[in-house]
Amino acid sequence: MSQSYPPPPGQPQQPQQPQYGAPAPGAFPAPGGYPPPAPAATGNAGLAIVAGIVVMLIVAAIYGAILKATDGATIGYAALALGAAIGAVMGKIGGRNPAVPVIAAVLGLLAYYLGGILAFAFALGDYVHISFFEALFQHYDLLNEGWTKSLEAIDALFFILAAAGGFSTARKLAG
Repeated sequence: MSQSYPPPPGQPQQPQQPQYGAPAPGAFPAPGGYPPPAPAATGNAGLAIVAGIVVMLIVAAIYGAILKATDGATIGYAALALGAAIGAVMGKIGGRNPAVPVIAAVLGLLAYYLGGILAFAFALGDYVHISFFEALFQHYDLLNEGWTKSLEAIDALFFILAAAGGFSTARKLAG
């Protein structure tokens, strides 16, 4: 039973009950009643690109060594792992920047290419008895020509796997 008039002077005052749907005492309603906005883009895209290039060089050298050890037998999972390693680093550092996955895909392509060139440099150094660096820097035209002549149709799939690994991993791991 609620009263619409004040109680008589001798009776104790009853505490008011909150109305239905009213906020609890001391609580403030959310402004506008909408959920909070999504967080802004975080991370450092410049640092992610630098880290991606460093990782690209490292994984390309490892991939080149694997190709040399297997006498040029390409492995699809290795191509995917090239891009995924680059994308993981770039996604973690670059955050939600929309350019980071695209750049990770491009660096995945470059890692696959550079890994093939490095494998040829390792092999050329063994066959002609020149140093790896001499083969890489003084005979790059021969390396590139030999590598492009050795490409097969399946290599197109490996390029796609390297790019897809970089793109999807960077996108999934973005903060």
